[in-house]
Amino acid sequence: MNYWEPREYAIYKKEGDGRKVTKVEWAIIIVFPLVGIAHASWMGIIDPELFIPRIGLFMAVMVGLSLIHRWWFVPTTVFVRRHTNIVPLVAKAGKIESYGGPKVTVADMKVGGSGSKEIQEGRTMEMEKVKAKFVINCAGSYSDKIARMIGDKSFKIKPRLGDYLLLNRNQGHLTTRTLFPCPDPVLGKGVLVQTTLWGNLILGPTARDTNNPEAAQMKSAEIQHYILSKCKNLLAAFDPKETIHAFCGARAKSDRGDWIIENSAVDGRMIHVAGIDSPGLAGSPAIALEVVRLLEESGCELKKDPTFNPKRAPIITPKDGMRGLKMGPTGKNDSKDQSNEAIMAKNVICKCEKVTELEVVRALRRSLPIDSSQGIRKRTRAGMGHCQGDPDNYNCEARVRAIIARETGTPMRFVGRRPWPATSTLSERWPREEELAELELLKK
Repeated sequence: MNYWEPREYAIYKKEGDGRKVTKVEWAIIIVFPLVGIAHASWMGIIDPELFIPRIGLFMAVMVGLSLIHRWWFVPTTVFVRRHTNIVPLVAKAGKIESYGGPKVTVADMKVGGSGSKEIQEGRTMEMEKVKAKFVINCAGSYSDKIARMIGDKSFKIKPRLGDYLLLNRNQGHLTTRTLFPCPDPVLGKGVLVQTTLWGNLILGPTARDTNNPEAAQMKSAEIQHYILSKCKNLLAAFDPKETIHAFCGARAKSDRGDWIIENSAVDGRMIHVAGIDSPGLAGSPAIALEVVRLLEESGCELKKDPTFNPKRAPIITPKDGMRGLKMGPTGKNDSKDQSNEAIMAKNVICKCEKVTELEVVRALRRSLPIDSSQGIRKRTRAGMGHCQGDPDNYNCEARVRAIIARETGTPMRFVGRRPWPATSTLSERWPREEELAELELLKK
């Protein structure tokens, strides 16, 4: 098992904020100049009585600059480099824009997507071998690789990419039903139009098989045109200029054409749960029961844990509009005493989604550690609203990161941000009017 940590986290946790000057650097700073001075004196080029005091002062300055470089500029450079690949915030046209990060590839999607080792520039911290009597192979698009570890080549995963466009909530009223086209005999249910649980209108997905180069290598504009033109036939009234986000996922399509829930033919103690594409989420409770049955039939003795509590306290609290909530400049309504839940429950951290300080703190105080605004975003929806965390609006991402730093004791610069562009077909995190106008043209 490969344990790794993001680049910046590894530096902070393992090496601290500053670093010692190495022996090689000391040699460059001190020994090399001394050798040069001795050689120049021997050749009669310089007068040692006049030059050596001056070169001593020069070397002292160089040593000081080296220490400053190692203890300040190097960690800062590492941080900036990391976030240049994640979510760089760069001044552009008088506004903070986010661009220049890496696109998430299919290979990245197989091992964590925007949270994968390569995208996060992770460092391997240690290697560990794990022995188990039974293995449940539910590794999604990587499940065929897991099967091959025991010599099982009975199936192959051919990921199918699904792209979406997410529109603002003011478009959600256009339909109260999920609108399906006639299903494709090969590609499945097709491109849909539906209203999300949170009231947005969502268009998609595509079905781009990665083993088909023409489909896998479609340009962003081609993907957008495909989605918009298909959805126009189902619902002509939507406004593509209300697009606030775009994203893509990889469905674990198998070469068998169906879900694989079975004991491995090579070793029955490995249970394959592979090729689970749509509607795998809806089917997951029934899949779990089937896996339990297969484990018991394979000789695994299972005992119910009497202390297990299947009910978890909610993170998000339902709101009645803005009643009882307070908004204001950064820090104005923040709680001074983090045990005062009444104050935290009123302090709005994300204006679009009405996420409060208390909800962010609840998520952070759960058993799974969170060290990024992306982690909070997935648990509370902070930053998932209309403005998508726009610094010119309410700057909710910075507010969330400040709470993470406060709660975890991690310096602010080591708190992770939202990845960009990840899998988006939009050119910028906050699309400009020109790009939104292009989307309108692609619909026609």
